[in-house]
Amino acid sequence: MSGDARDFNNMETRAVNKAFFFLQDKAPKEIHALLRETLGEHAPLYATVKNWVAQFKPGDFFTCVVPRPGRPKTVTTPEIIDQIHELILGDSRISAKSIAEQLGISHEWIGSIINEDLDMRTHSAMWVQKCLDADQKHQRCQSSEQLLEFFRRDPN
Repeated sequence: MSGDARDFNNMETRAVNKAFFFLQDKAPKEIHALLRETLGEHAPLYATVKNWVAQFKPGDFFTCVVPRPGRPKTVTTPEIIDQIHELILGDSRISAKSIAEQLGISHEWIGSIINEDLDMRTHSAMWVQKCLDADQKHQRCQSSEQLLEFFRRDPN
């Protein structure tokens, strides 16, 4: 077998599936077995072949992936990022779920914005910058030492 036979992409494999196998009234298992024999480990999964055959039956003979209409994957705007940042600055212990409820955005997307756009992470249930500069580290150490001294003086 030549190296070119293994270089089928998804669209080409689907076209072969349609042209040679589906139009010959072969079952998905037969089609998959023939593709597996021809392409070896590069053959599509049986579930993929089965889905293609199911799509071909009602007459959907498109072999390329058509862009789907609808809402874009990202809804990140500078305004949303600023709103999230203000909420975190107001209460560093606010949860991503709480922010999501307040802004009406999915919990997962809030986490993505906080981690990627604001460059923050949680530490002891608080949102903190991932990379602190020298002044911020020094200020955090001083605050921690003051709190520790306060609790040593009065443990109650």
